[in-house]
Amino acid sequence: MKIAFLADPLSHFKIYKDSTYAMMTEAARRGHQVYAFEQQDVVLESGLVTANAALVTLTGDPDDWFRRGTYSEMYLSEFDAIVVRKDPPFDMEYIYTTYLLELAEKQGARVFNKPSAIRDHNEKLAIAQFSQYTAPTLVTRDAKRLRAFHTEHKDVILKPLDGMGGAGIFRVGEDGMNLGSIIETLTDNGRCTIMVQKFIPQITEGDKRILLIGGRVVPFVLARIPQGNEVRGNLAAGGLGVAQPITAANLKMAEALAPVLNDRGLLLVGLDAIGDYMTEINVTSPTCFQEIKQQAGFDVAEMFITAVEAAVK
Repeated sequence: MKIAFLADPLSHFKIYKDSTYAMMTEAARRGHQVYAFEQQDVVLESGLVTANAALVTLTGDPDDWFRRGTYSEMYLSEFDAIVVRKDPPFDMEYIYTTYLLELAEKQGARVFNKPSAIRDHNEKLAIAQFSQYTAPTLVTRDAKRLRAFHTEHKDVILKPLDGMGGAGIFRVGEDGMNLGSIIETLTDNGRCTIMVQKFIPQITEGDKRILLIGGRVVPFVLARIPQGNEVRGNLAAGGLGVAQPITAANLKMAEALAPVLNDRGLLLVGLDAIGDYMTEINVTSPTCFQEIKQQAGFDVAEMFITAVEAAVK
């Protein structure tokens, strides 16, 4: 098969932990041709969607890990599968890209995750569709409502709707220290909608990444445990990643959501959970493949490429 990865620049990959690299390695191991292109390489002309893509050869050398062939203009329908691995920010450029990919689908391209499904599942807001699994949550730009939520729940987490890696996340305790300033900053004085949730004390046990692939649940999670006085477990914020078997409660939740999300065109999903509560549904470029394999021995990339192969048959 020809598998193309729409990703960030390959030169930026940290291959010791990058999940897209693990996907590429597994695809190449199976004899598939691996191509790569970036967001700006996608073009619509005369009604047809193309990408300036290049064949990628993996060298096995961690210091010089790829060789890129000559770029050429290719119809997206020429690939057997296109794997979307562009990291946020999920801005208007990202949305424009999903529109182009959706048009390419109509021309025969097979895109994973489905562009319309990526667009329709904001990684913060999508949890509202499954409120039985969430902690008390409020989404608003209204300062009075945000203050009232804090008064009711006393210990809360406030965060933007378009962040990643723990950026812009604040905890406000019962004393309300800096609540007004945080609300003003995150909402841009009432111009931006944000999310506030009741603080979940089990964050000390880790912010768990639960991976769903092809409607099935990966049996291990990566618990990202905050370090020191940090409230965020995100690896990008210095959290310690510990692979562990999925808990019974998390498995029950994940097994309920996996087929629903897969049917919506989300082949790969990363649920985030603290304790028994789901906090995010990651659909753009879920990670933690390599940490789970390195620590638990479960090959997530193998499961993913198998799911891609099955999806394009």
